[in-house]
Amino acid sequence: MDPRTSTDYLDYLAARLGEFLNAFDQFMTYHVENAGPGAFARGLAPAVLLREETDAGRVRAITGELNRLAGTLMDLSSVTDVRMLVQGSGVIDPFVNWERITDPKPVLEAATVRGCCLQAAGRLEGLRARAAALSSPTIQPSLLHPLVWSAAQRLWNDGHLRHAVSAAAEAVSGQMKQLTRRNDAPDTSLWQQAFAKDTPQIGKARLRWPGDQADQDVKTMQDGLRQFASGANMVIRNPATHDDETLLEQAALERLATLSVLAHFVDQCEVDNVDGDA
Repeated sequence: MDPRTSTDYLDYLAARLGEFLNAFDQFMTYHVENAGPGAFARGLAPAVLLREETDAGRVRAITGELNRLAGTLMDLSSVTDVRMLVQGSGVIDPFVNWERITDPKPVLEAATVRGCCLQAAGRLEGLRARAAALSSPTIQPSLLHPLVWSAAQRLWNDGHLRHAVSAAAEAVSGQMKQLTRRNDAPDTSLWQQAFAKDTPQIGKARLRWPGDQADQDVKTMQDGLRQFASGANMVIRNPATHDDETLLEQAALERLATLSVLAHFVDQCEVDNVDGDA
């Protein structure tokens, strides 16, 4: 995955960069920049010099924290394209190599490091806005049909994804059985009979897509539901119930979403009984 398209990772980099910049500003309160008209051996001496009577232990602690944060920013330069081209040294990552401002013959200066941080922060903001605009919609399990998620939730949260799918499928089949008042055949057959186009019989109610049953669109929905419902039972419920194969989260979520669609369709159907068999 391209890190430039992950809003979570861009947010992570932005947060660590903010911490890095705060720590760098603290570091600089214990130093003076070796720049300007009064610079000492500019280009030979370090770019920053320790102030007199500075707490050396505190400086070491801040330096350690900056190095830790620099490690978390190992991808920042490549993600934002913020880097420095230094003659004789090539391309320099100003975040990972920030401490070189303390070296003799430094290749970076404090103002350069801080400026790169600000530029990277702005680029991260722009990248995040673009990533958010281009992001694909996601499925939230809690927004699936209540029948599906209530059956799956506990097992899902415990990490038993295949069993969660099986439980959800059983719940949707139970919805159909309750409406048709049938439990006298395998589920696949019951789904096919529930949406069959022929007239109901005593003890064999049908589920009808609402509308004029002579209308072609209604006929298409009715036959589609007959195939969809029985097919979902065969390819989702049966493997989840009888196979031991581990389901990955995405695959399990897609199955729950399919069952949710089926449950919503069943909600919209009308029960067709033989008169007196209600």
